[in-house]
Amino acid sequence: MRFIDEFRQPSLARALMGRIAQWSGPPVQIMEVCGTHTVAIFRHGLRGLLPPQVRLLSGPGCPVCVTPNGEIDKAIALARNPRVILATFGDMMKVPGSYSSLAEAKARGGNIKVVYSAMEALEIAQGNPAKAVVFFGVGFETTAPTTAASILEAQRRGLKNFFFLSVHKLVPPAMKALLEAGEVRIDSFICPGHVSTIIGSRPYEFIPRDYGIPCVIAGFEPVDILQAITMLLEMRTEGRAEVSIQYRRAVRPEGNPSARETLSRVFEVGDAEWRGIGLIPGSGLKLGQGMEGFDAEQALEIKTRPPREQAACRCGEVLRGVCTPPECRLFGSACTPEHPVGPCMVSSEGTCAAWFLYSPQDRAAPVRAGG
Repeated sequence: MRFIDEFRQPSLARALMGRIAQWSGPPVQIMEVCGTHTVAIFRHGLRGLLPPQVRLLSGPGCPVCVTPNGEIDKAIALARNPRVILATFGDMMKVPGSYSSLAEAKARGGNIKVVYSAMEALEIAQGNPAKAVVFFGVGFETTAPTTAASILEAQRRGLKNFFFLSVHKLVPPAMKALLEAGEVRIDSFICPGHVSTIIGSRPYEFIPRDYGIPCVIAGFEPVDILQAITMLLEMRTEGRAEVSIQYRRAVRPEGNPSARETLSRVFEVGDAEWRGIGLIPGSGLKLGQGMEGFDAEQALEIKTRPPREQAACRCGEVLRGVCTPPECRLFGSACTPEHPVGPCMVSSEGTCAAWFLYSPQDRAAPVRAGG
């Protein structure tokens, strides 16, 4: 119980663990759909604290990881253009594309700036009027509103040299795609906390309604996650399937109306390609009507070779929950955080990176659908 004693609320954690240990139903497999949850689960040793009949499974909750090679190839091509400054988040730099990475492109002279927000990229554009500044917009519903706000600000300032390569994605359609694929048995979902502060709980309601699967939106403290697991087990015991909010200090059913309104002013929903999953209808955010002038793909020439996947890398299967990182023969040998082969080992929210850092000896395989 040493780890529990180190939690912020050890007595509450013990009480929750006691309730989880009393689970007498059939084995249950719970998927967390958030990279921050994945890291918290591994960092705090929660998988090892659970009884064997309650299992956690990581899903496609890392926006860096689900960005397909073709989109990274486009960013690299832009970075090689002498007329372009590419601005991106730091965790994209080492992600391998089909033939290279942004870090390698920068080492070869590409003009790439690491930024902490889209607004910082906007200021770079303001200060470099002779260059086309392209923000490589990666993220889920959490970061998309800040991208939208920067576009509205650029429009207000009349900037003509500020563009976006947008690969923003929406989480609920990906959850539906996993359920429809039926590759892995998913008995319950821990829904993402940060995403849900923006969209609220209502976009997940189709999951219990159409699939009979309970969902809980959770925070990121160990007791938050343990309480979410307890709530899911209680729903299964009572034969209920609904969307509940554990993370009530940050999430409301309606989400953040101001952020959602900002998104609607800039983006429209479209189809998007996800690494390891493929094309998911209605899962992407594209620049909407009147915003086409900010689209880097329309304003700038982007030439790339056909995308390709890294040989033997099973990152796509990890993202779908089909396999765990240790089941990939590259894990921990050819593929490490220092020398990553796939993005799941690059990102701080990647399942492979979390597994490597906190639980390399755990080789439990996921339960396939029907298993």
